Parts: sequence; C-alpha cells; structure tokens
Amino acid sequence: MSEAKFKKAVEIVQGLPKDGPVKPTQDDQLYFYKYYKQATVGDVNTARPGMLDFVGKAKWDAWKGVEGTSKEECYEKYVAKLIEILKASDDEDSKKYLAEIEAA
Repeated sequence: MSEAKFKKAVEIVQGLPKDGPVKPTQDDQLYFYKYYKQATVGDVNTARPGMLDFVGKAKWDAWKGVEGTSKEECYEKYVAKLIEILKASDDEDSKKYLAEIEAA
C-alpha cells in the first residue's frame, strides 16, 4: 500500500461532511484514528488521559492497542477500512472517493 493512497484516504476521511451519505460509525472513527496515529507518530508517546476524559482514554487505548504495527500495515488497514465503508454506501460520492483512492 502506498503512502499516496493512505494520504488520499486520510484527506477523504477528514473531509467527509457530517450530513453526507458516508457516515463512519464511532468504532470506524476510532479505527481510523488509531491507524492514523500509529502510521504518522509511531507507538503511543503520551500518558493515558485522566479518569474523566472518556473520549481521550478511548482514543489512547485504541492507539495503544496497535503498538508495534508497521507504517505500511497501518496504511493498508486504514485504506481497506475506508474502501469497505465506501463500497457499503454505494452512492455517487462514494464512487467518486473510490476512484480518487484508485488513482492515488
């Protein structure tokens, strides 16, 4: 999996309109987050957030769960998940995004 495809997928995920036809679930969003962080930063390099920061803890735990995963594997998993979500949506926006990933 190329870094270019990964970067295109990140651009698509970050640009999805909140009221658009493609709606990643919270689990999907955590999945994208952990592989993005692992690919771009590497292993967790911060302390686990405090007890009352539920979102922060969920994100940290997700990232910690993929510790040691290679950059290339992160690219692959991130792009594959986005393609899976887009294929399930099967609308015009999704088809356009799929074509953009293929072209990257």
